[in-house]
Amino acid sequence: MTDTLDLEPGPAAVGTLVGLAGLTFLLEPLVGPVPLGGLRVRPVALSAAVLAAALLLGAVVFYRRGRRLFALAHGIFGLAWTGIVVGTATGSGRLLLGGVIVLIAGCGFLVSQSRERS
Repeated sequence: MTDTLDLEPGPAAVGTLVGLAGLTFLLEPLVGPVPLGGLRVRPVALSAAVLAAALLLGAVVFYRRGRRLFALAHGIFGLAWTGIVVGTATGSGRLLLGGVIVLIAGCGFLVSQSRERS
């Protein structure tokens, strides 16, 4: 057993973002909107945005580790989730629909890729 904690920066950053997203989600019923710049943003909206960032960062981390399929999965879901979050926040139906289409098409693509590897 070692006395030091060996953390890799990439996975630690992704884990921190996921934890922060979960924490802000859980804070929703306890706190009101949070001032962010000139806006007042609900914690659940911040949670969704932080989760999108975690997914996109996860894509980079997995790609740098040579895990192509995991990187693709994180990238696809990160882009889809970003489209859904931004589309909802801005009221853009096209962006929201684009995120949903990326999600559905990405799922199909990932299933086909995983079958090829089996």
